Amino acid sequence: MIDRKFNLTTDPWIKVIVNDTNQELKVSLIDLFKNAHQYRQLAGEMRVQDLAIMRLLLAILTTVYSRFDSAGQLYDWLIKGTDQFGSDAKFDEDYDEEEIEEDTLTTWHELYQKGQFSDLVIEYLKGYSDRFDFFGKHPFYQATKEEYDSLVPANKAVAKGKGTVAIKQINRRVSESNNSPALFSPKAGEYKNEMPIDELVRWVITYQNYTGVTDKTKINASEKFSVSPGWLYKLNPVLVSGKTVFETLMLNLVLYNQGEQKIALERPVWEFASAKAYISERQTGDLPDNLAELYTSWARVLHFEWSEDGQATIFSAGLPKIESTNAFIEPMTVWRQDDKTGKYRPAVRSLKTLSKSMWRNFSNYVNVQLVNDTQEPGVIKWLRLLKENQLITRNRLLTLVSIDLIDDGNATSQSPTTELYDDMSIDIGVLFDTNNVYYWPARIEQVIDLTQKIGQDFWIFARNLGKMRGFQKDSLTGFANQLSTQFYYGLNEPFKNWLASLTDEDERDPKIIAWQNQLRNYAFNEGQKVVDTSSSRDIKGIITEHGLQNIFILMDQFKFNVNLDLKKGR
Repeated sequence: MIDRKFNLTTDPWIKVIVNDTNQELKVSLIDLFKNAHQYRQLAGEMRVQDLAIMRLLLAILTTVYSRFDSAGQLYDWLIKGTDQFGSDAKFDEDYDEEEIEEDTLTTWHELYQKGQFSDLVIEYLKGYSDRFDFFGKHPFYQATKEEYDSLVPANKAVAKGKGTVAIKQINRRVSESNNSPALFSPKAGEYKNEMPIDELVRWVITYQNYTGVTDKTKINASEKFSVSPGWLYKLNPVLVSGKTVFETLMLNLVLYNQGEQKIALERPVWEFASAKAYISERQTGDLPDNLAELYTSWARVLHFEWSEDGQATIFSAGLPKIESTNAFIEPMTVWRQDDKTGKYRPAVRSLKTLSKSMWRNFSNYVNVQLVNDTQEPGVIKWLRLLKENQLITRNRLLTLVSIDLIDDGNATSQSPTTELYDDMSIDIGVLFDTNNVYYWPARIEQVIDLTQKIGQDFWIFARNLGKMRGFQKDSLTGFANQLSTQFYYGLNEPFKNWLASLTDEDERDPKIIAWQNQLRNYAFNEGQKVVDTSSSRDIKGIITEHGLQNIFILMDQFKFNVNLDLKKGR
């Protein structure tokens, strides 16, 4: 048997873009944390892969800096155990949450000011290096053969050769099972199952977050359970993007949960005694009580069997779905409230909402009405706390990013179909405006409502044109939706530019009027484009019960509606 070695702490596997050269580079965990300020961004095969890896990086940082300050000293409110890295530390019974908030904010600020992570992160990785060995005694993100066999039914044991997934299925760019070939795969034939180890590591991390539910093998359980599709897969993720990897990690490094639930010691998956010990806790489907465990949660128990020629047979057993109701410990998702129960769940995107840009859901990201029952994403709350404590610059743009993998809508497979990326930049003083009288977020939401009303006017214009052309029912709606999608696609950039131009020192009304004028011009231009490409039949028109209807009359009606709505909006 070949002695295989690959350790995530020292072997290069994370793809990044280097600031100075704009070149792609593969780095190890230790290299990344040493030089995060020199890298612009993660650069994996997919953005969702970058997100999954970023959360792994955040799990490491959260674990270290929730126990130790920037100088490497254990916080006073923790009682040291035998582990030098604090995995068995205990909270002092007399701890004060205000003290925890103050200390963790101080740690965050000192790291941010320094512009680099402290050496303790490197020491931690070296101390736990055996848990980051992909082929070691405790293989990274895997179970050993003995552990796997003890967790699944006897007829699904490794020796039986059942319950396997191929590399081409773990690769989310292919996502091909043996039963359903992927027609538009970036790889063909036998090459779909070939992959270097560094890429395999990236996809294993991604697969644990975005899995689907096609697997037939489950772990042993006393009761039936729904298989987890992957925690990230059922979120509507939002994060903050910085100018460097260091800044991105810092802006998303939530060290204090602001009272959402009882504070617990961070415990990533590699700090459990074994994979079996982790599964004994994970199999309940309960929401983890700490962020590091949530960031590193598994959707599958995986075991790799390697042949002499380096080919992997991957055994996979499903784990229970983690309960996401009121899971406010999760900082990177948008929430939706159930009208009947009043409870919150992640506002999962679907194929039906692909064309709706992030800015059109502005109120999902920030409390626009200053009411207590609005549930902001945790990362937004964290940024608000940083701003209130003057730990981040007042006049700076924040770029909020949404990265999502949309499934096929089939409850029995939930196979990935589309990767979605969107962003919007906004001044931090605008996002967290303290002027209750001229509160920017509320005014922005009003502008968005008006903008979408103009979008509705255009949809009606398009639908009336479709009716004039003889479209009916679904084809009529489809025609109007297609033109409406194009309308909003062209509107995205100018609106995002307007949003990014706002400051908390601006007079609100002149800025809003400037956008309304720009919106009118844009709407009329888009309508004119339709007129310019109209057919002779559109020009001739048809006779309806209301008289002649042609493209010019429709355009006049559209202009009238736009002007009327803009007048009402002032």
